[in-house]
Amino acid sequence: MLTEERHRYIQALLTRQSVVKSQALMAALDASESTIRRDLADMESAGQLRRIHGGAERIDASLVELSVQEKATQALLEKQQIAQAAVKLLKPHQTIFLDAGTSTAQMIPLLAEREVTVVTTGVDNASQLADYGIATRLLGGSVKPTTKALIGATTVQQMEACRFDFAFIGANGVHLKYGLTTPDQEEAAVKAAAIRQAKTAVILADPTKFGQVSFARFAPISAGIILTTALGDIATYYEDQTNIKEVHA
Repeated sequence: MLTEERHRYIQALLTRQSVVKSQALMAALDASESTIRRDLADMESAGQLRRIHGGAERIDASLVELSVQEKATQALLEKQQIAQAAVKLLKPHQTIFLDAGTSTAQMIPLLAEREVTVVTTGVDNASQLADYGIATRLLGGSVKPTTKALIGATTVQQMEACRFDFAFIGANGVHLKYGLTTPDQEEAAVKAAAIRQAKTAVILADPTKFGQVSFARFAPISAGIILTTALGDIATYYEDQTNIKEVHA
């Protein structure tokens, strides 16, 4: 197979998944380890991917954050499975923080029978929590239009006066080196504050978030329990992280 054909194959594969493994590429392309290593190095130089241990990961070329409506239908089944696992961690009468976002929103219908108090920065989440009759406290701040999240100094200040049994947090990127990231610095500050104020932080991250790096880092990858699905399809080195838990339907 010609070099250009191998490069096209690798690039096409990275449009469907965030990480490719060298061993899998060697088998699929019937190529030697040195050939694949050279291909990945050439493609990295061309800005087409980022090499990592054991393979390569997709470069997220855009820092533009999708709206809540655009995110809502992405990886929906995975988000529902992760939400079910997250809710199972709870005990009655606990106080939890629920981050704004579509992953955490999947937890809301499951919280109605859990007898918990929910503190949130999500405007849409607060409305839905009220619809389910769940005890809810909405923090103050400025509303970010794309995510309907409350952000700013007021939000962080009010967060620092709270204590949570659990903080359930969404992330745009989960990366071994660059940690947990989100596109907005102010939203990152709110997430970081919530993690600090919680006994246990739980990150809800479907497989598309792994290997991705967004603009603002809010915590290291070790900051809490990370719930995801199909961990074996992501990358071997994530399997070695004891705080990453694979959930099943």
